[in-house]
Order: sequence, then C-alpha cells, then structure tokens
Amino acid sequence: MNGFDTIVLGLGATGSAALYQLARRGSKVLGIDRYSPPHAYGSSHGETRITRLAIGEGAHYTPLAIRSHELWREIERQTGCELLMCNGGLIISSSAKTAKTHVEHFFSNTVEAARKYGIAHEFLDAAAIRRRFPAFNVDDDEVGYFERDAGFLRPEQCVDAQLGLARDFGATIVCGQTVERFDARDRGVTVTTDRATYSAATLVIAAGPWLPALVDRDLAQHFAVYRQTLYWFAVDGDADAFAPDRFPVFIWELKGRRQGVYGFPAIDGAAGGIKIGTESFDATTTADDVDRNVPLGDSDVVYDDYIAPFVRGVSRRCIKTATCLYTVTPDFGFVVDRHPASERVIIVSPCSGHGFKHSPAIGEALAQWIVDGESVVDLRPFRLSRLRADATATRG
Repeated sequence: MNGFDTIVLGLGATGSAALYQLARRGSKVLGIDRYSPPHAYGSSHGETRITRLAIGEGAHYTPLAIRSHELWREIERQTGCELLMCNGGLIISSSAKTAKTHVEHFFSNTVEAARKYGIAHEFLDAAAIRRRFPAFNVDDDEVGYFERDAGFLRPEQCVDAQLGLARDFGATIVCGQTVERFDARDRGVTVTTDRATYSAATLVIAAGPWLPALVDRDLAQHFAVYRQTLYWFAVDGDADAFAPDRFPVFIWELKGRRQGVYGFPAIDGAAGGIKIGTESFDATTTADDVDRNVPLGDSDVVYDDYIAPFVRGVSRRCIKTATCLYTVTPDFGFVVDRHPASERVIIVSPCSGHGFKHSPAIGEALAQWIVDGESVVDLRPFRLSRLRADATATRG
C-alpha cells in the first residue's frame, strides 16, 4: 500500500476527477476519503449542480467550463451514465438589484465571457421572459441572459462514475480513514491516517471543507466554510410546466434582498419537487462542527422571502431539505497551487459555491501538471499568492 506516485486526499468532485485523470495516464495513484464517496457530508451532493459556460465570476473560468462539458460527455460514453443535461440556463438581473452573485458585475461578466468565447446566448426583456417562462414573476426593468448550453449535472453520479473509471485504470481507493497529518520532505510525502501511513512523490489535497484543518494557520486563514441549505418544494399545479424541456436552471439577482435565488426544473417529475435555494454567508463553521439539521419553519421563511414573490406554481409544502458546505476564499476564486513550503504538495480548492461544473477540467489539468509538468488550461489565476498579497496588504 506504500510507494505511490501521487496521493489524492478527498474524493469529491475534484478529487475523483484528479484520481481518474492521473490513473488513466498510468500513474500509481491512491485516493483517500474519510467516508465512502459519493456522500452527503461535503460539497458534492444534492442531486443537481448548475453548469454554465459563460462564467460571471470571471472569463478565465470559461475555458474550464467548456473543457468540462467535453469531459462529461466523454465520461458518459465510457460509463453509459447520464451526467449532464443541457436544458438551458437563465440569469435574471437589473440595475436595481440588491443581491450579488459571488462577485460584482456578475451579469455583465457573464455577457462578456459569452461574447469572448462565442457562447450561444440570447437577451430577454421582461416581456420575453414572461412569455417563454411564465413561472418567473419578473418586474418590467429586469432582463435575462439565456444560455442554450447551460443546464445541470448529477453530482453523485459524476463522482461515482469517475471513481469507477479510476479503479478501472488501476487506482487504489481507501475509504473510512481520517487523515491526521502529512509530512513533506525532499524525497517525498507521507500521509498518516488513523489506520495507516502512506508515501508518495506528490500529494494533492482536495479535501473541500476539511482543507483548513489540514494546513497551517497561515494558509487556513484564506478559506472560510459556510453552511448552505437546499430545499425541494412541491409543485402547485401543472408539473409539466417545470419539466427540464420547458423550464431552465436559473440564477436571479433579486431586488430588495441581500442574496439571490437559484433553482432547477422538476428533474424527477412532480414527486421529486423543485429544488430552489439561496446562499448564506453570515456565520462560518467547520466540516466537523456543522449542524446538518434543518429546523422546522426554515422552509417557510425561504418560501415567503425568496419563492412566493418571484416564482409562480411552487407550493409552500417542502418535500425535503439537505445541507452542504461552501469553502470560500475572500475573492470567491479558486486555489490550485503548490504549497508555499513544499513543491510536492498541491492545494486544490475550486469551490466558493461555483466549482462543481469545472471539476473534470481541473482534474485533467492537475494530472497534466503532475505528469507532464504543465497543464493545457492556464492555472495561474488560481495561485495562492493573490490571497497572501491581499492579506498582507490588509494587515498593513
């Protein structure tokens, strides 16, 4: 069990992708997870994740999204799984919005990325939104960006498919072990769990919300973990109106609210309901201490504040809830970089609430970087130095 080329800590979205991409390149690779992925304790669950090609968090993400769609289709062909549904995505905003989606100018950034990379899109005024998608109760001054090739992913199936492929290519996967520490020296890296010690030439830390506990305080300060709640509400009326071929995934930068709202079609029919959520960044937590229970009554608050005024045809009846964790950097950007103290350790945190869609391309880029020495996709925007410089300037 010792003497690997690479060890990957954490087998969620990015870890499973990296494990698969390394294994297919012939690396002797070990993946470690404290649970049995796919699981519901981190950030890679909840039945659906939005995917979009023109990225409002910055145009430099768009090549990752484009490549990821290609890789999802490739994985579908290899496994026979249905992972990616491109049913269209609608982003709604206005000059009077008070909600912000991760970064300033999210809507205009999306448009800029679409134009730069030739991504098919339409602009819809309020009247056009109402005609095409009558469930949305938009105001006259609100506008929409509609992207034909946006849609949703099935996160649990995505993780499972990539882990299965990794096994097929010879990867070793160890579940149910908690990593206690890692040590990097000139000759290699050792990882100690509660059951064993493993060694490798390179270590990839893709531990999601467990990352801050695995690195030193100087690095951990750049990552904040926030609990998010997901809700599935029953359909009130015609469920076909919310079917994927008639209803898009959506992100709405609301007026009069601190946060926006996002949602999905009724992907499993009326019985499965409609998944709708918002985002919360009020209080930090940790992966070990987070309260995963959703109090009775929380769904009523979300319904009254974020659904009833904006989305028609959704019932107050909440079918189910779930929680997940965002690991967020101060600029809502990703981190993909070598550890400042060791070239043998790579820190990977492509989250901040918009990472899943990019995970297969990041996994591929990591494998290229480790095996070939460089990646096709430019990873320089995700260096740690930008966060360290900002932290130093803030203290100064």
